[in-house]
Amino acid sequence: RSQILFSPDGAIVGVRHAWTFDDMFSAFATQGLPQQTKGRFTREELASLAEVNVTSLKEYAYFTFAKADGKTAPFLDPKDYWLDYRDAMLTLNFTLPLKQPVKAKELVLEVYDETYFVAFEMAPKEPVTLGADAPPACRSMVRAPQELTAELSRRLSEIDAATPNVDDKLDDSFANRMIVTCP
Repeated sequence: RSQILFSPDGAIVGVRHAWTFDDMFSAFATQGLPQQTKGRFTREELASLAEVNVTSLKEYAYFTFAKADGKTAPFLDPKDYWLDYRDAMLTLNFTLPLKQPVKAKELVLEVYDETYFVAFEMAPKEPVTLGADAPPACRSMVRAPQELTAELSRRLSEIDAATPNVDDKLDDSFANRMIVTCP
């Protein structure tokens, strides 16, 4: 899930992500972590893991790319990050502030892995919301990535692991797109 953040004057200032990891990664990541209560972790117990997660995402531009009215809108490093643990699943919560607030008619936010290693899936219900300060006329929609066909699967299998991301045409195929329009 993602929430597009706005300033009181209606400018888009960032995005707040809540990424739930699958059960396998959640089990692996929490293995051996000290905990007060078996099967439960507090935010404090997960703080160092949250920091490692956020720090390691920098190398991948946090898998988040934005364009405001067609122009790249870069992000600053994350803030307000933490991990939740519910139903044996970890959820990484973090805010990515835009380097500069933007007042755009269209913001396209893409979440994907340029190396095709990590798969992202948007939540089926309310995958993207607009923050409290969003102008009333703003709207959001989501475009899911292209379904993995046999042809796309074949093309992915041919990518050299030592030099990923050599075919930019594939990037768009796997992007989750959040589109915000404000008249």
